[in-house]
Amino acid sequence: MHSRTTVPITADQIKAQRLTPSEFERICDLLGREPNINELGMFGVMWSEHCCYKNSKPLLRNFPTTGPHVLVGPGENAGVVDIGGGLRVAFKIESHNHPSAVEPYQGAATGVGGILRDIFTMGARPIALLNSLRFGPPDTSRNRLLISGVVAGISGYGNSVGVPTVGGEVYFDPAYNGNPLVNAMAIGLMELPEIMKSGAKGIGNPVLYVGSTTGRDGMGGASFASAELSDQSEKDRPAVQVGDPFLEKLLIEACLEAFKTGAVVAAQDMGAAGLTCSTCEMAAKGGVGVSLDLDLVPVREQGMSPYEFLLSESQERMLLIGEKGREGELIEIFGRWGLHAVVVGEVLPDPVVNIYQKGALVAQVNAPALTDEAPVYHRAILQEPPAYIVAAHAWQPGPEHTTIADGNAVLLKLLASPSIASKRWIYRQYDYLIQNNSLIVPGAGDAAVLRVRTQEFGVGEVPESPHSERGLAATVDCNSRWVYLDPYEGAKAAVAEAARNLTCVGALPLAVTDNLNFGSPERPEIFWQMAESCRGISDACRALGTPVTGGNVSLYNEIQDQEGSRAIYPTPTIGMVGLVEDLRKTCTLGFKGHGDTILLLGPLAGGLAASEYLAVVHGLVTGKPEPVDLDLEVCVQQCCYQMIQAGWVRSAHDCSEGGLAVALAESCFPQGWGAEIVLPTGADAQILFGEAASRIVVSVAAEHLDEVLTVLASSLPGGAFTLLGTVTGDRLTLRTEELTLISLPVAELEDSWSHALERQLQQVK
Repeated sequence: MHSRTTVPITADQIKAQRLTPSEFERICDLLGREPNINELGMFGVMWSEHCCYKNSKPLLRNFPTTGPHVLVGPGENAGVVDIGGGLRVAFKIESHNHPSAVEPYQGAATGVGGILRDIFTMGARPIALLNSLRFGPPDTSRNRLLISGVVAGISGYGNSVGVPTVGGEVYFDPAYNGNPLVNAMAIGLMELPEIMKSGAKGIGNPVLYVGSTTGRDGMGGASFASAELSDQSEKDRPAVQVGDPFLEKLLIEACLEAFKTGAVVAAQDMGAAGLTCSTCEMAAKGGVGVSLDLDLVPVREQGMSPYEFLLSESQERMLLIGEKGREGELIEIFGRWGLHAVVVGEVLPDPVVNIYQKGALVAQVNAPALTDEAPVYHRAILQEPPAYIVAAHAWQPGPEHTTIADGNAVLLKLLASPSIASKRWIYRQYDYLIQNNSLIVPGAGDAAVLRVRTQEFGVGEVPESPHSERGLAATVDCNSRWVYLDPYEGAKAAVAEAARNLTCVGALPLAVTDNLNFGSPERPEIFWQMAESCRGISDACRALGTPVTGGNVSLYNEIQDQEGSRAIYPTPTIGMVGLVEDLRKTCTLGFKGHGDTILLLGPLAGGLAASEYLAVVHGLVTGKPEPVDLDLEVCVQQCCYQMIQAGWVRSAHDCSEGGLAVALAESCFPQGWGAEIVLPTGADAQILFGEAASRIVVSVAAEHLDEVLTVLASSLPGGAFTLLGTVTGDRLTLRTEELTLISLPVAELEDSWSHALERQLQQVK
């Protein structure tokens, strides 16, 4: 018989686990007794927002999650879609915000490592990484430290593990001062005939711990990620994990080799909540139990308590369920890769998790109590928008906002704005060419495009060429200022822009993974932002045919200081993948040659509300963003895609932050071509710098112009397109028949754009 002792739990211990008194009472009811400190720690992490989504689950249930391409939706380590030809792709996005705020290098690095494990746990080989980053303005030493540390952490891990970082987005705003967002997305190509799932099965099957050793790093990381940041957060530095990308590379190879033997029946990454999460979730999903002997777990530190074992988030670890009798086969594979592989327990018939140490039963919890029975809060949603929204929507632009006195100066200022300026300083630190599959790389197009190699992986029928004609496109998008000023329309716009960026490179949007970054859901206006954003995502995904396959929720992104609690802008980041049916029919963003005609698909004028122009030039964050016409969005994207496939479009670029003038300038930079643009009489800031959805700048060779005009006239409602001008020379000129609004050498514009961020990061203050 094993013994278990229970010391009464104190109120301070409950608070330390970030559990409420009512949640503690619920735990006691589920157990039929008080928990011991080990069990309390297990509930603390498993009932955190990071693990159980107790505040967001009611909203997430409204997402569309099925579709013709979806093989695995929410609930597994990653979503999986079928891209045809026997090829299946796993992908997911997750956050590592709080760890990056207190330890930017390791916080970002382990965010990359964690999302990679979600991918290869499914039996997919990681082929690409993307990221979505938010920082305060790069005009303070603290923000510059965060920026440089996060970028170094992403590059240090991704480059070393051998997975290319092929795309992303970076925004800067005071709303993220002290609370940066680090969202990492990974994509993998399935190597197994059957997708590896995480539910434990097979009574008596061995539980194997594989990978790195367990230490005290990352203690309580899941709970830490589910609380507000404050001046005391530096004391939570032990909750930040330490990663080893070289060991992760070995783990990738060993796991994929082990999976291919058929001796592994289930696999789970030891990420958030470590051993607790992996054992409980595997047991609950399989409807079985798991026993675990902590004395058998490989360690890097001596004298660890059960509590420390269970809550450690040491990196590069996995839990596998093996086929009974084949343990030795698996241990031998991991041993050849220089990794630990130890049988630490077995699958039990009853759905209970038993944890032992030194012969004693130190924790015993029904697996569903930690997972399925976690609290779900159905919070009331405000029936009217918060006061700040009402005030913002009442704003209207005046002549001082719409009149352009010096268009040259305004365009140069916008191009130098950190959120618009070239991110070359960042992405040149990433190895985006490793694996030799990157076709459209950072800076070349609106989305990344990857070749998909089939022969190397042995997936499906192998064509004569080692390369499939199919490819994969991926992007991450969110204009959080739009979401702040109108969560519903802003979230719709994020989905629409992601799909539009895929369309611009010649891809068919397939599916979404989302990362919902918000403040405290306990504040009514924040929960309203969440509810409206989720409603917007749902509506846009249904209209565009891009179901949600999974993702991550990161709440409590707030800073506690002397002035109270300050939340970030609501940032529902959209990661999206698309199918490139023929890699020979892709498109980049730069103008290609003299005499090509430039057109704008979609409305000519945008709105100044929520625009970069209004924020940078006038210092205002206000207004009601332009609503997203999803029917028009679908038409614009379908037209653009069809014309790219027909070979008529020479360049395509989404018109977003900074409006039309910025999109035209960015189209000039790749090959140095200028453009002569003629706008209607009376063109003002709303045409030059206004922002709206459903707009793409394309260039077309003269021999295809008639065909393009015919398609646009018949396909876009109300003739929603404009002939803008011609690719020519080395200046960008925007004028009306009466007045030149902007005229600058492309070289001067590019200098302002390409070096602005680096110059600001090198400032000394």
